[in-house]
Amino acid sequence: MSTLFISDIHLSNARPDMTAALVHFLEQDAPGADALYVLGDLFEFWIGDDDPNPLHGQVADAFLALSQQGVPIYFIHGNRDFLLGRQFARRAGMTLLGDPCIIELYGERVLLSHGDLLCTQDVDYQKFRRITQLKWLRWLFLRLPLGRRQRIACKMRGKSQMENASKQQFIMDVTPAAVDELLRAHDCHTLIHGHTHRPAIHDFKLDGKGARRIVLGDWFEQGSVLICSPAGQRLETRTLS
Repeated sequence: MSTLFISDIHLSNARPDMTAALVHFLEQDAPGADALYVLGDLFEFWIGDDDPNPLHGQVADAFLALSQQGVPIYFIHGNRDFLLGRQFARRAGMTLLGDPCIIELYGERVLLSHGDLLCTQDVDYQKFRRITQLKWLRWLFLRLPLGRRQRIACKMRGKSQMENASKQQFIMDVTPAAVDELLRAHDCHTLIHGHTHRPAIHDFKLDGKGARRIVLGDWFEQGSVLICSPAGQRLETRTLS
C-alpha cells in the first residue's frame, strides 16, 4: 500500500534517457500503487495539446497503460507545462488538479503544490507567473500558429535560463513564511511540492505543532520518487537509463 509522487522530469527530445527512465518507472515501479501524483514540469515546455511531437504520444501511452491497470493518476501544472490541457490529460488517463490541492493521504490532510507560488522572493518571476495565469492570454497564445508558439517558447526558455543564472540561490527557493501561510490557510501540516529541485524532508513547527515540507527532486541526473504509506514517507532515487 503506497502512493507515489514525482515532479520536474522536464522531458524533451534532447534527453531520451530521462524519458526511458520515466517509462521504466511507470512500467515497473508504479503498477500496484494506490495512486500516482505528478506535481508539474513533466515536460520541459508545452505549447499546446495540438503539438504533434512524438514524445508526447509516447509519454501519454505509458501513463495510459498504468491508468488502465487501475492506478489513478493526478497532475498539477508546473511553470513549464502550465498549458497542458484536457485533451492530453484524457489521452494519458490523468485527472487535472488545481494548485494548491488538498488530498487525504492515509488519514492525514496533505497539501500539494508545484511549488513556484511559494518562491515569493523572486519578484520578477511572480509577476511573470501572474501574467501566465490570465485565461485570455492563454486562449490567445494557443490560437497562434504552432511554429510561432515554438519560437516564443524557445525565446522565453532561453531568457529564463539567463535570468536564473544571475539570481542568488535563496531567491529561487521557497519562502518559509509563504509555506506557513499556505499551510494555515488550508488547515494542513504537511506540504508536498517540487519546482526547486532540492529534494529533502523538512520537519518544523507550525503554531506549536509538528509540520513537514517534502520537496521532490528533478530527473536531470537521477530520478526522484516520494513513496508514502501508512508507515511514513521516504524519498528514493532512480537510475537514468
